[in-house]
Amino acid sequence: MMNFKGAQGHRFAESPVLKLRLPAWRSRLMALLILSCFAVLIGRSFYLQVLNNDFLQEKGESRYRRDLEISASRGRIADRNGDVLAISTPMKSVWAIPADTRLLPEQAKLLARLLEMDTKDLSRKLASDKSFVFLKRQVPPDVGERVATQKLPGIGQNTEYRRYYPSGEMTAHVVGFTGVDDKGLEGVELAFQGLLLGHSGSRSVIKDRRGQIVEDVGSIKPPQDGKDIRLALDAKIQYLAYSQLKQAVTDNKAKAGGAVVIDVTTGEILALANWPTYNPNNREHLSGAQLRNRALTDTFEPGSTLKPFTIAQALESGKVRFNTIINCAPGKMTIGSATISDAHPHGALTVAQVIQKSSNVGAAKIAAMLSAQQMWGMFDAVGFGTLSHLGFPGEVSGRLRPWKTWRPIEQATMSYGHGISVSLLQLARAYSVFARDGDLIPLSMTRLDAPPVGSTAVFSPQTAHEVRAMLEMAVQAEGTAPKAQIPGYRVAGKTGTAYKLEGGQYARKYVASFVGFAPASDPRLIVAIMIDEPGGAQHYGGDVAGPVFAGVMGGALRTLGIPQDAVLQVAQHASGDPAKGHGGMEKL
Repeated sequence: MMNFKGAQGHRFAESPVLKLRLPAWRSRLMALLILSCFAVLIGRSFYLQVLNNDFLQEKGESRYRRDLEISASRGRIADRNGDVLAISTPMKSVWAIPADTRLLPEQAKLLARLLEMDTKDLSRKLASDKSFVFLKRQVPPDVGERVATQKLPGIGQNTEYRRYYPSGEMTAHVVGFTGVDDKGLEGVELAFQGLLLGHSGSRSVIKDRRGQIVEDVGSIKPPQDGKDIRLALDAKIQYLAYSQLKQAVTDNKAKAGGAVVIDVTTGEILALANWPTYNPNNREHLSGAQLRNRALTDTFEPGSTLKPFTIAQALESGKVRFNTIINCAPGKMTIGSATISDAHPHGALTVAQVIQKSSNVGAAKIAAMLSAQQMWGMFDAVGFGTLSHLGFPGEVSGRLRPWKTWRPIEQATMSYGHGISVSLLQLARAYSVFARDGDLIPLSMTRLDAPPVGSTAVFSPQTAHEVRAMLEMAVQAEGTAPKAQIPGYRVAGKTGTAYKLEGGQYARKYVASFVGFAPASDPRLIVAIMIDEPGGAQHYGGDVAGPVFAGVMGGALRTLGIPQDAVLQVAQHASGDPAKGHGGMEKL
């Protein structure tokens, strides 16, 4: 082996030029730094994987784990007898995770065809930058099954519920409907949203690299179904009201109509119908007119149906008695520059006959005996100008102006139902003071298991009974509503015919109404009917709304099995005293 030496005799490998002259502490420092780096890496690994592994766990799970919503079933709506009016049926909603979806053109076309979607719309949704998108919600279960059998990557589905309304348009304005997100939009569905709406749950699943779910990890939160609602509505009586109202609107070529049936003893609303209506199961072509719950949201001038309240206040105040004579000749009355007229001129009438013949002049003369404050207080006490506190969406309070602003002519016209506006529901409820012993009870949309509380005394029982006798006279042959008679039952009620107010002017359009109760000997039901703009040969309340009342009330009384009382009528009339305590004849 040869050993090369330089000019000074040193070996080449031992050349002083190549010899490193580094301090010892530097090498130790470098070693220490390297060891520190390893220690930091080890510590960081320990921290991430042992002490705090949430971040890495989240990143890992985001690649294979998904939390899916479990829909809760909305509560059912049923009538008072348990007949279902609204129920949720299971449907499938097809969703996608766009990042995991890799569909071949043929697969995309097949999926679009199954879901009845345009291919471009499907492609747009699959190209979304969202982590989760619904492709189509509430598809039939068989369609969902056909989609599932294709095992398309990134495509899944879960169960949702679609609202179904077995009674259709018959109860549409009462029950209302929900949107695609299962939230109430109208009617009871909206009014009782908090009770009906369930709370969704969720479950965790593991998916493979193709996006297919391969395992259920477990339920994070179980769903809570909504509570059922039992309405006061009676489906049989509702059908009577709906069918009779529909026929009357058609026969009289009217614009619209409404009907309300109330249980006198409990205040429960047994029926509430409107026409026109709509099918809540198919709402693709709806107009505003169809959606309006006219019995609660529309107001009208009630006309002569308000005369009993004016006379009741005069009786209560001692200004008149049952047989007090009111001179209504010559059928006209002038107040200031305005003239009040009767449809048919009358001479001298008793107070009872003012109701029976429906004299505007008689009602105005009786109102003149009262102060504006007295009349306003009475209207307010029976619920005019205030909400009924049903919690029903769109309910209106009507219009009752402060008494201090009334002029004499306005007080006179309000006595027979002009210059004041009410809803049909308000009017029906107000008549309960005559059907009962002068007290007003709250209304209820739901079935009551106990007697109502919170009644308010408005008139004395004596006044209520006397007005009831007058209202019974109005349905006799000499009254304005013989067409409201029901064979086998005594009926009490009042007609109303009023011009419509449009743009501040009274138009040659009418609102015909009738409100009454039966059996008159022991009232059980109140029925209120309103026909808007009858365009046929008749427009008076007795001719247009009276027969509807008879059909609804007669059918409802028989449905509930309420005994007939017409036999009692003969016995009472034989005594010559249709109402107790109305005294002798007076002339004013």
